[in-house]
Amino acid sequence: MALDPDRFRALAGFRHALRRFLAASEAISKGAGVTQQQYQAMLAIAAWPSGAMSMKDLADELLLTHHAAVQLVDRLAKAGLARRTPSAVDRRSVELSLTAEGAALLDELATLHLNEMLKRKPALGASLRRLRPLNGD
Repeated sequence: MALDPDRFRALAGFRHALRRFLAASEAISKGAGVTQQQYQAMLAIAAWPSGAMSMKDLADELLLTHHAAVQLVDRLAKAGLARRTPSAVDRRSVELSLTAEGAALLDELATLHLNEMLKRKPALGASLRRLRPLNGD
């Protein structure tokens, strides 16, 4: 691929729109007293298809080491947002879930994040439309 100024402009536009969303996301999470990683963990736990997310699942989902996932869940549990329960299937494992307080906070944060994403949709969509033909699609 040749170094094409149109490709650079399209990529830069997409990165700018994405960064603006991430900055807004960070402010939303910080305003609620949680980190971006804590919000992402709560979202992953709530969205897990089987309803029984393990520590390994969370680590894999968030691209963390097992130890980092344990520390993250420790902080969520200490804040009263998540809990561990012994696995009914494997005694060596725990299942992660949100507390009622965690679920309520996640609902509030997810709504704010969705609104922010929708505000960014025109810029993100336009950037992707500019990139598509540059990639041969």
